[in-house]
Amino acid sequence: MLHGSLTIQRLLAAMTKMNASDLHLKVGVPPVFRVGGVLRTIDAPPLTGEEADHFVDPLMTPALRQKLDEQGAVDFATHLDTAASGNADRFRVDIFKSGGHIHAAIRRVKAEIPDYAKLRLPPIYSQIVEKTMEGLVLVVGVTGSGKSSTLAAMIEHINETRAENIITIEDPVEYKFTPRKSIISQREIGIDVPNYGYALKYVVRQDPDVIFIGEMRDHDTVLAAIQAAETGHLVFGSLHTADTMQAISRILEFFEPKDHAFVRGALANTLRDLRPAAPADGPRVRAGGERLTDGPRDRGAPRHGHREGSDPRRRRDGPPGDHPDEPSRRDARLHALARGPREEGVGDEADRDGLCSQPRSPGRDDQGS
Repeated sequence: MLHGSLTIQRLLAAMTKMNASDLHLKVGVPPVFRVGGVLRTIDAPPLTGEEADHFVDPLMTPALRQKLDEQGAVDFATHLDTAASGNADRFRVDIFKSGGHIHAAIRRVKAEIPDYAKLRLPPIYSQIVEKTMEGLVLVVGVTGSGKSSTLAAMIEHINETRAENIITIEDPVEYKFTPRKSIISQREIGIDVPNYGYALKYVVRQDPDVIFIGEMRDHDTVLAAIQAAETGHLVFGSLHTADTMQAISRILEFFEPKDHAFVRGALANTLRDLRPAAPADGPRVRAGGERLTDGPRDRGAPRHGHREGSDPRRRRDGPPGDHPDEPSRRDARLHALARGPREEGVGDEADRDGLCSQPRSPGRDDQGS
């Protein structure tokens, strides 16, 4: 067991004081903070295998421990006792096995939801929120690029300015939203719902105006997002890609080649915007002053709005047989695609009922005017 005064609670509290973004715990080295993009080892003895195996025990529930033992990894969010520590930050914890011992990577999520100014986002991000009432909005970037921070700023903008029912599906929940003009339900994978597919299967039955999908990671999640956007909801999602130019290709990778033309047509109808994430902690600088990253840059991808001529029924590469006078055929194809055999998700008979258009809440048409 761990001896001395070094505990996981003290290390988490120190992350806020040092403005560290990450904490790494590995066998054979002392705990390591990432500060300003640079790894910094603390002045402490290296962790032994036994110490590492029990260091994060105070953060884990019996259910999480069981999942770790069965699957070799577990991901969850936690926070310190604010009254005792004065620290309101949350922490995204990833615990995994390596070499027969337990390692951990912990990301600090600042308690304060960032605004556009702090993220150095251009005005277009605010305009997207103010002018978009339905459709699909994607924020893309690599791991640690600031997707969660950017989306949190956009969701909070809606929360402060519009009366909407917002439902988020996250793995794990990072930023905690306080209802203001909107009402909000935040569902965490593994705690409130078993997986994204199950959550998205029923989300449109919960009368949402805005749906936030923490990560679009597979065929079922992407398909459900498109279907929800087509039924009049505003859907926000994040996607792991190097830049905006790769986003569409990344989406198509989740589908069979025979379905690519159809998916492109569906995206042409639903995709309202595609934007890069803002750096989560601003510019990163190495020791000595070398800048690691600049501010967010749009790499030139055009804004994907609903424009004349984008309807796949009017394009030669749309699904064969479609005609402008027969819109029901396109919807039928969407549901046919959803009915494909998969292990889980939104594709069975019961799922299609959950993705039908839901009655909108009274006054919705007037909220965005």
